Amino acid sequence: MSITLAEGIKLKSILSKQLRELETEARRVAFITVEKGTAPPPVPRTLNDVEDDMEQVRKDQRTLDFLIYKANSTHSVDFEGKQITLVEAIELAIQLRAKATFYKELSLANKEELQYRYAETTTVYRVALFDPEVYRQKAQLAEKSAHQLSNRINTKNYTIKLDFDGSDYF
Repeated sequence: MSITLAEGIKLKSILSKQLRELETEARRVAFITVEKGTAPPPVPRTLNDVEDDMEQVRKDQRTLDFLIYKANSTHSVDFEGKQITLVEAIELAIQLRAKATFYKELSLANKEELQYRYAETTTVYRVALFDPEVYRQKAQLAEKSAHQLSNRINTKNYTIKLDFDGSDYF
């Protein structure tokens, strides 16, 4: 059985959530309150049962991580006329978003701003050595590129098959 890379990425978060829930269950079933001298009542699931489930989820997490990393390293998308691996494309999309955020910050600057509390007898200005409008446009371009690249990554994620049986979780 196989799943798409997109499903695998979603399944990673499902497995993490399931592991947290199993840890909570383990803490709950590890102890019981009984009257002194009485035997504990039988429980539907023991700590060992929960630990076994946790080990299976951890094993599936490792397997899925390997398959996702492998797919991200061996498959590519076209961006700006070049083929780049998914792992590089993911990092580039992150960097483009960071660049857009930085450029937006610069675009909000005033070209010239009076500075108070610097000198009592002299007027002091803070002067931008760049054009904020240019950086507004650069921010838009970087953001647009990040969106385009993310869309290509997402589209590709639905075409790649991972040899993983997710039927226990989906």
